[in-house]
Amino acid sequence: MVQEVVADLDTETAEIVLAVHWTGGIHTELRLPRRRRGQRNSTGADIIAAVRDLVHIASDDLIASILNRNGLRTGNGNRWTRERVTSMRSHHRIPVYRGTPDEEKPCLNLGEAAKLLGIAPKTLRLAAEAGKIAATHPLPDGPWIFERQILNGDEAMLVARQARTRRNQLAGQTDEQETLFETAT
Repeated sequence: MVQEVVADLDTETAEIVLAVHWTGGIHTELRLPRRRRGQRNSTGADIIAAVRDLVHIASDDLIASILNRNGLRTGNGNRWTRERVTSMRSHHRIPVYRGTPDEEKPCLNLGEAAKLLGIAPKTLRLAAEAGKIAATHPLPDGPWIFERQILNGDEAMLVARQARTRRNQLAGQTDEQETLFETAT
């Protein structure tokens, strides 16, 4: 099938050019990136920082799925697996996630934090996005991380109290609003 393969270097684009000559006269050109002197295939600092945050609430399996969901790849361009997360954590001396009972967890995800405060997760997320409660959101399509001591603080209690107060107020027409349609009766 393959008659000949010719390799060449394109120094302007820093690529290896392979010309594959097939039996039957067809030629295929493949271009591969060439590693430059001193270039390393290492995981980005932003991914390492995200894993440092995620390890507070998630196991290596879950971290791998979160990284893949965000379209992030390893330094070599591979998808994340539990083993790759474990290796990266070990290399950068990031501690392993330790599952603890709910009442002892120092960090909570959005659902756990909302349950602790007795409010809806969406309400808590909106408060965190508005900066009313300090939280970490290391990846755009990833979990929110809340510290328990902040959730036990005054700002969080104020947000929870306001959410419960608003929940008790009924939404509807007030006397100041005009009706849009005339009644047919």
